[in-house]
Amino acid sequence: MHTNYYFLRRLAPALAPNLMGLKLMECFSQDRDELVLVFAQAKGKINFYRPFYIKATLRPDFSGLFFPETVQRARTNSVDLFEELYDREVTGARSFLNERCLGITLEGGFTVVFKFFGNRPNLLVFSEDEVTDVFNNKLVGDNNLRLSGLDRPLDQSREAFERSSFDHRRLFPTFGKEVNAWLDGRFTDAFGAEEPDGMRKWEIIQDTLRLLDEPRYYLTTFQHKPTLALIPVGEVRQEFTEPLEASNRFFSAFMGQNTLDREKGDALRLLEKRLKRTRAYIETNLQRLIDFDTEVRNEEIANILMANLHRIPERAESVELEDFYRNKPIRIKLKTDLSPQKNAEGYYRKAKNEKIETTILQEQLDARERELEQLSKQTEEIRAIESLRELRKYLKAHPVKDEKVAQSDSAPLFKQVTHEGFVILVGRNAKNNDLLTQQYAYKDDLWLHARDVAGSHVIIKYQAGKKFPKPVIERAAELAAWYSKRRTDTLCPVIVTPKKFVRKPKGLAEGQVVVEKEEVVMVVPRGE
Repeated sequence: MHTNYYFLRRLAPALAPNLMGLKLMECFSQDRDELVLVFAQAKGKINFYRPFYIKATLRPDFSGLFFPETVQRARTNSVDLFEELYDREVTGARSFLNERCLGITLEGGFTVVFKFFGNRPNLLVFSEDEVTDVFNNKLVGDNNLRLSGLDRPLDQSREAFERSSFDHRRLFPTFGKEVNAWLDGRFTDAFGAEEPDGMRKWEIIQDTLRLLDEPRYYLTTFQHKPTLALIPVGEVRQEFTEPLEASNRFFSAFMGQNTLDREKGDALRLLEKRLKRTRAYIETNLQRLIDFDTEVRNEEIANILMANLHRIPERAESVELEDFYRNKPIRIKLKTDLSPQKNAEGYYRKAKNEKIETTILQEQLDARERELEQLSKQTEEIRAIESLRELRKYLKAHPVKDEKVAQSDSAPLFKQVTHEGFVILVGRNAKNNDLLTQQYAYKDDLWLHARDVAGSHVIIKYQAGKKFPKPVIERAAELAAWYSKRRTDTLCPVIVTPKKFVRKPKGLAEGQVVVEKEEVVMVVPRGE
């Protein structure tokens, strides 16, 4: 939470007294993702008078602010930045409503903004409302930001909470994972396995908001890494009452992690993510199997129809008949354009698919239960490792990633997954689907798409002399099902065909194609 809105809105008023009356004397970078701002009353030939330093780390994987007592500037590989702001006096420090930004205002209408939202952090210089300079020039979209647009008013009333179906994440996107984890724990304590009451949830949220307003800062271990939190979540190590001190101690703790702790924490987080996903899969599909046992089977419905063909009117939308399996009436839906016998045949076909689905579900459940056992074993074994050499040796022999995002020149264009050495590309939208299929796919590549619904085009790249393994095709089909309108289906039919059988005649809309030859596989939708 060190770059969270709730922390930054406390940091700004604590920072202001330290900066007011000082001038920006220097801003320099000795690392491409790090810069130092030096504020002071005056600058001598060698030293600054009453200096105050802000060291900003703006890496994509970690960003934060550190307020050291001294900073030694290197004689080489150091570059001056934002020189037009030098000797301008600080007039204040501010946060922005519901946004992860911190601003330092300077005389002349300038504001230096530490931007922590989005995929990449950055430092922006505003003159009045417009951006005039940025630290990371590659983030071209940051040049279009407006200072007046950084405040983000949100309706966080009880009425808005009711309209959101009692989903606090939609009203409070600023909470972050620590506060959401805290709330999930409070909801579980209050309701157990029962359906949470909306108004009681609202009371718990209000209690949490009051907690976020208290001047308490916790250095904790959350998800196996040092974390600065405003609530006592995780394993609390220290507690502070001053935000600058809390930020410094957190920064030191994070940067001071030894390599063993960091690599072990990364591995455990990946395993816990896989464990959570696997448990959710097992729970969902167990419920589906239970539903099969409790629902009226399609084969039973077909038998009831066949036993009562003479009692079914032509073109009826539904009919009520005696369920001789349960000795009670049952209402059966019919297709009006089919005869009673054809309707029964339709239910027999569904029954056949139902049996196939049940078999597949049971096989995949068995596989996931074995995976769950293996993941739990890996977690315990990694926790017990006490040397970096042993950890790396273990991870090489027992990788914690089941698949990885492939890296290539076209990585920004498409979602990419590597499975058993084969690269799988997934289109992002209709226009992107056309780009993937028409320009990045070759005739021997394998093309997949969820059948009869809108969804992503998926390509498995061909490897000379190799056949496409069945597990690779199934994995790509799972992705095609996941990135389609059938994502919530228990079982999804997916078209599989060589790309040479996929055409796009003139006049078709973006993303639409014609498939001349196809096979269909049935899979359970599963994302990355």
